Amino acid sequence: MINFRAILAIYNFEMARTFRTLGQSIASPVISTALYFVVFGSAIGSRIEDIDGISYGSFIVPGLIMLTVLTQSISNASFGIYFPRFTGTIYEILSAPISFVEILLGYVGAASTKALMVGIIILITSALFVDIQILHPFWMILFLFLTSFTFSLFGFIIGIWADGFEKLQLIPLLIVTPLAFLGGSFYSIKMLPPLWQKISFFNPVVYLISGFRWSFYGKADINVGISLMAISLILFLCITAVAVIFKTGYKLKA
Repeated sequence: MINFRAILAIYNFEMARTFRTLGQSIASPVISTALYFVVFGSAIGSRIEDIDGISYGSFIVPGLIMLTVLTQSISNASFGIYFPRFTGTIYEILSAPISFVEILLGYVGAASTKALMVGIIILITSALFVDIQILHPFWMILFLFLTSFTFSLFGFIIGIWADGFEKLQLIPLLIVTPLAFLGGSFYSIKMLPPLWQKISFFNPVVYLISGFRWSFYGKADINVGISLMAISLILFLCITAVAVIFKTGYKLKA
């Protein structure tokens, strides 16, 4: 039987850390989003024609939300598990009568919640700048949840793998963020030359942003079914990697 009290204890501890640092956890992403709208939505967007009948300012909203949710999910989860390893308190948790699944759900659940909170706040903030319509609210919520949970798992893996604060930022800064910017956050893949369109299909973030944008406007670069398959595959790979980590005790057992 799952020990929900243990999961809730870890979850509440992680969420309390978020509310102690509201400026960094909440205000910073919102301010960054506002700056994106000033630069891309107003300065650049005013010179760009509508994309698929959608104003440029409205078009970039799903990409901005997905970009932030991706980075926040990874950052929250990686730091959440790395800090107990750094201080040594992780061994107290590992020695407690709770399973690895319960530990995982506590940390990943909190990281996902934080990312979802920021994503929703950015959605509300975006509505102050541009007109937004959500044609498929259920699918929008599903994509948000799957993305935040999946990349929180990925961040958890990074937090276990990293043995220093430098490594903690290595993959998000050098791999994930570039993939997000090149994944159609600020443009449609259809606007690229044919060769670059084909290359873009190797970028997993393209499928996430395309499916998420479809939930808003019914327009997508890639079939929404393929987008769901892509995020499901990434989720499966992350779950498999986490299972191997706990089974072998990789960097968890002294």
